[in-house]
Amino acid sequence: QLQLMESGGGLVQPGGSLRLSCAASTNIFSIYHMGWYRQAPGNRREMVATITSNSGRTEYADSVKGRFAISRDDAKNTAYLQMNSLNPADTGVYYCNAGGSYIGGVYQARPDGWGQGTQVTVSS
Repeated sequence: QLQLMESGGGLVQPGGSLRLSCAASTNIFSIYHMGWYRQAPGNRREMVATITSNSGRTEYADSVKGRFAISRDDAKNTAYLQMNSLNPADTGVYYCNAGGSYIGGVYQARPDGWGQGTQVTVSS
């Protein structure tokens, strides 16, 4: 069974940066589409960024465009989320998802493809 481990979260001041990692326990990581999601207290889990297998095409939520960048290193079975110019609205638990599919051009998360999450807190 695929296992995902997120890391890199923490406390950062507004305007700061963090880089999240998502390590996958699989040797076929390269075939998986990947997504990063976040959930703030009292809110629904929302998509932040996605990246396809093969072409590495990326998509972003409007709220993070120009500030966040998703990438992947298939040789390391790892996906990343570089987050810059962070603000308090970015606070939440960040989860990665692996193995979802695209329907109508929109990434659909795999129900059993979640990691345990990593907390990001943006505060002065």
